[in-house]
Amino acid sequence: MPASIRLQQTEDTGFLKANVSSVIASRPITGAKVQITDINDPGRVIEEVETDISGQTEAVELPAPPVEYSMEPSAGQPYSVYNIRISAPGFESIEISGAEILPGQTSLQNVSLMPMDDALGESEELFVIPPHTLYGDYPPKIAESEIKDTQETGEIVLSRVVIPAGV
Repeated sequence: MPASIRLQQTEDTGFLKANVSSVIASRPITGAKVQITDINDPGRVIEEVETDISGQTEAVELPAPPVEYSMEPSAGQPYSVYNIRISAPGFESIEISGAEILPGQTSLQNVSLMPMDDALGESEELFVIPPHTLYGDYPPKIAESEIKDTQETGEIVLSRVVIPAGV
């Protein structure tokens, strides 16, 4: 395969690798199922892999936008967004909504599963990663004065980091 074709495939794909362990003693979980779905169509499974003896999955190749999107803010969102569902026998499942995959990069997802409580039955915890502030629908920042009155009580928020002298 010519180098230019290999480069194009790398730029338009990213990778996801999961590390799955138990919250008790951080023991790796072998055979945990990691299911990746499209955030816009959660019923459509893109890829499903299992963890090995060390609790890790292989790197899964996923579609991502062209790398040029990260070079120019107006070009579009520079990452793809996926849902990840992790389950293992004897453990509570976890779903992560909004995992970001950048082109040419490997995203690592570390997950600690809680042993299942037989009294409660099966349960699933949901973690939602909100959109980046450049692409999400957030209210505008409240304008603040650059110069603050130091006689006021309460906290002062500065526009830049200040390191006190003599510390």
